[in-house]
Amino acid sequence: MFERLHQKSPAIQVIRSAVEEARRRGDRRIGTEHLLLGLLHDRSADPARVLGVELETARAELDSLDRDALISIGIDATGFLPLVPVPSRKPPSPGALTSGGRSVLESLLTAARSKNSRRAPNHLLVALLALRPPDPAAELISKFGIDRSSARNRLPLR
Repeated sequence: MFERLHQKSPAIQVIRSAVEEARRRGDRRIGTEHLLLGLLHDRSADPARVLGVELETARAELDSLDRDALISIGIDATGFLPLVPVPSRKPPSPGALTSGGRSVLESLLTAARSKNSRRAPNHLLVALLALRPPDPAAELISKFGIDRSSARNRLPLR
């Protein structure tokens, strides 16, 4: 899926960061929430500046959303330490995507293959901004009170 992309392209960097975020959280598949966190790794890039959210803040909010989801089904995880991925467990690969992750990643790959590939992460953010709850990335974006239309308009796409 990613073979034709240059290894130093911004798209590959976002995918690598998303894989690292999934690994860090102990997830076996890469979802929209990991792709959103992957966009926040480069603070100087357009998506991170437009969102105006620090990576650590987004990680903490995602953890909070997970705790809230557990509480909603009657599991109180208060006081438990965060899960640490088991070293022997195989980390997620870029091909191990959730269905939501797969659909928004198409916009990243399409833009990455175009003549203006440096804007590919911006196209990914546009796709993430179009998502609605209960998608995990949409929940995070909502939690931060980001005006989706305004954010989209501030992103250079060409």
